Amino acid sequence: MILNYQITSHDNSTLVPMVFIHGLFGSLSNLGMLARHFSSQRTVIQLDLRNHGLSEHSDEHNYHLMSKDVLETLDSLNITKFVVVGHSMGGKVAMKLSDIARNRVEQLVVLDITPIPYHENHHAEIFEALFAVERANLSSRLEATKIMREYLNEEMVIQFLLKSFNKGKWLFNVQALFNHYQDILFWEDITPIDTPALFLRGGNSFYISKPEHFAAIDRQFTHSKVELIENAGHWLHAENPAQVLEHIQAFLDAQ
Repeated sequence: MILNYQITSHDNSTLVPMVFIHGLFGSLSNLGMLARHFSSQRTVIQLDLRNHGLSEHSDEHNYHLMSKDVLETLDSLNITKFVVVGHSMGGKVAMKLSDIARNRVEQLVVLDITPIPYHENHHAEIFEALFAVERANLSSRLEATKIMREYLNEEMVIQFLLKSFNKGKWLFNVQALFNHYQDILFWEDITPIDTPALFLRGGNSFYISKPEHFAAIDRQFTHSKVELIENAGHWLHAENPAQVLEHIQAFLDAQ
């Protein structure tokens, strides 16, 4: 599948392009602040994953397919080697990409996710809210907001989701994501890889917090390091962008 993308070319740069991959319920604009920063140095590509944004909808949704979609899209742009940055679900896509395209991914940056299967369902209320808006068959963002506040009490989450509400429809494929939620939580260990990898974890987030999380990273990514982003949760790139940029820049410059 060729994904919807936004490319900002930097014809004078000798650095390999940088690919940005959003998380669940997101779109290519989510990592826009990071992309804009690095577009002054190199070509950047922002992608809508399948079942998200303006990319095609599909009944299938798993990491093997999502990573193949990214490769197919980059092939269409004649991009062979690249740096990849992924947040949450997009971080797992980035990790899978580094596995299936080992000779193409030069560096890997993963934002607040671990290469393990998660077992906790943290999105049940979100799905309820999304389905409720669909059932209401309304076009007003204000009305959609009111319905979502019946299910969700985090205003930042509501506003994030509403970025994908357009003309009375969710841009993401709610039913497919719900059907494949276990595939999104899932992870199958990859053969250890020595691609330089930076994992950034939010200090207030649980996604990279337990000994088994650090062990899974060390086991699968033998040339990796984990850095703490203070005063930030799972949305670390939005909550503490300066520190995220500082760590990514230092990582890129050190290689």
